Amino acid sequence: MPPTLSGLHHVSALTADLSRNHDFYTRVLGLRLVKRTVNQDSPGMSHLFYADALGTPGTETTFFDFPRAAREHRGQGAVSLTTFRVTGEEALTFWAGRLTGLGVPHELTRRDGRPHLPFEDPDGTRLALFDDGGEGPRGGPWAGTDVPAAFQLQGLGYSGSAVGDLTPTRDLLERGLGLREVRTYDLEGHPTHVFALGSGGPHAELHLSVRPDLPRARPGAGGVHHVALRVRDEAELSAWARHLTAEGFSHSGEVDRHWFRSVYVRDPGGLVFELATDRPGLTADEPLETLGQTLSLPPRFEPRRATIEAHLPPLTTQETP
Repeated sequence: MPPTLSGLHHVSALTADLSRNHDFYTRVLGLRLVKRTVNQDSPGMSHLFYADALGTPGTETTFFDFPRAAREHRGQGAVSLTTFRVTGEEALTFWAGRLTGLGVPHELTRRDGRPHLPFEDPDGTRLALFDDGGEGPRGGPWAGTDVPAAFQLQGLGYSGSAVGDLTPTRDLLERGLGLREVRTYDLEGHPTHVFALGSGGPHAELHLSVRPDLPRARPGAGGVHHVALRVRDEAELSAWARHLTAEGFSHSGEVDRHWFRSVYVRDPGGLVFELATDRPGLTADEPLETLGQTLSLPPRFEPRRATIEAHLPPLTTQETP
């Protein structure tokens, strides 16, 4: 088995309105736009990365632009919750007040023994903030938001999904990706199984709810396309590709994404997992001070820059209040 996966790298979802999406994740949630680029498999489509001030793996949420797309039909075989970590009850109280003031419906509840603050973005992407108790890595504070540094999002927490049959997904997670089941809890009357990556913790878990009562999900705006898991470097990624092949799991092979290298593997139930390297990182081609301010393209797309820029929809930004 290759070295263990250390946590979530990023989560990639779909939006029907890029400017509205940018406003929500920067102005409301206080994240930094750290990369403005394109979908490398379809370069006529914008792709935005939001993260902490440093663009640190494990804090990244990304969105592909599908203008005017219909919303996701929710169901099994899909990610059902993306979480962000904050620290302390005072932080959750701050966020409850902030969301109220900005007109974002929310509720304070408990899940898996921790206080949670669930809400949705304008596309219907299901999100939650939860108190991580000070566990896990700390994000770099972003000075470009009015959210106080102590209350800023510390990075991604666990990813929650709904599956119709846990057996094939468990096989991929345990035998294919080296995760281990560490506990279960009840969620709305349905068993939810928690799988840990590496040493575990609130930043390094996948929560799978068994929901045979749900229809199969259909992709759309607000849905999550894939969850990426952290691999340290290219040597480890190659080892994971060989391991998956040896264990009989089909995968994409190694894919060069310029800021990281990836291997994609699909669970038979529909979930897509990406293994992504931490290096070279989002600052490999842009100074830290100006991340996300201009269109950044992988070198193979540079000869087509003028054409790509001419066809991308404009990104309208708003000032932080």
